[in-house]
Amino acid sequence: MALRVLAHFKPGDKAVEQVAAHADWLDVRWVPEDDDDAFHRELPEAEVIWHVLRPITGEDLARAPKLKLVHKLGSGVNTIDVETAAQRGVAVANMPGTNAPSVAEGTVMMMLAALRRLPQLDRATREGNGWPTDPSLGDQVRELGSCTVGLIGYGSIAKRVEQILRSMGTTLLHTTTKRDEHNVGWVSLNELLTKSDIVSLHVPLTPQTEGMINAATLAKMKPGAILINTARGAIVDEAALVEALRSGQLAAAGLDVFAEEPVAPDNPLLRLDNVLLTPHVSWYTADTMERYLSAAVENCRRLHDGKSPYFVVNETGVTVS
Repeated sequence: MALRVLAHFKPGDKAVEQVAAHADWLDVRWVPEDDDDAFHRELPEAEVIWHVLRPITGEDLARAPKLKLVHKLGSGVNTIDVETAAQRGVAVANMPGTNAPSVAEGTVMMMLAALRRLPQLDRATREGNGWPTDPSLGDQVRELGSCTVGLIGYGSIAKRVEQILRSMGTTLLHTTTKRDEHNVGWVSLNELLTKSDIVSLHVPLTPQTEGMINAATLAKMKPGAILINTARGAIVDEAALVEALRSGQLAAAGLDVFAEEPVAPDNPLLRLDNVLLTPHVSWYTADTMERYLSAAVENCRRLHDGKSPYFVVNETGVTVS
């Protein structure tokens, strides 16, 4: 019998084609994240949910009596009620490292765009303002290779960012205590904040990291520094960030994530010229989707064959059959 999967996102043609190759044992129902009615209709028969961003609540899990696995397409499981899933015998699994190349490149893209004032220069050029548009460019805009970048968190994404930046001549600092041939830039968090021209966040959202970038930590950063966040929005106190950007304490920020997603239209960050914004898509490339779906299909195959899935993050006592 085919394994019933609720894929909770709108796929592209390549994703549909990749999954269709397994139609003899895998019954995938694609449901857009903004269609709650279809989501609720599919939950009672779902044995697996492929989850991206729309939160999976305890109420959702209660509607899915046949559910065995919630598989996060990515690594962060903060949008899943993991504790309730465990209580219901539902495994929660993730895919550590699969999005690292895409997110790392997106992070460096934001660093360069913010550092070189790409949004402002693009707008000025479209408005017909020719060279030189801003005489302060020659005083303030710098090469990324001449900067010091501080990485808060040192998982697979941050390590990939480090590899890219080292090739550009950038000085790297990070807060990990692990040592290997690359980890020569370890410093305390306070030292990282005071020495870095760019601070980039690469930690999961936990009770310990929620709001860790706040008025106090922003005040410790170098005047005119840049903050990049491609991790999770709630790591940053957005009100404090707005104030730091308005006051000039920070020169710019690059944000792919927000405390509330989709980002609310009245969020003051949207009205600041020195903020580069994208809607939580730094991971979203054809290459990452191919890796995501390969991993998801492999875990479903294991479940279908009576084996335990890989990368389970909760203890469930779930039995597979």
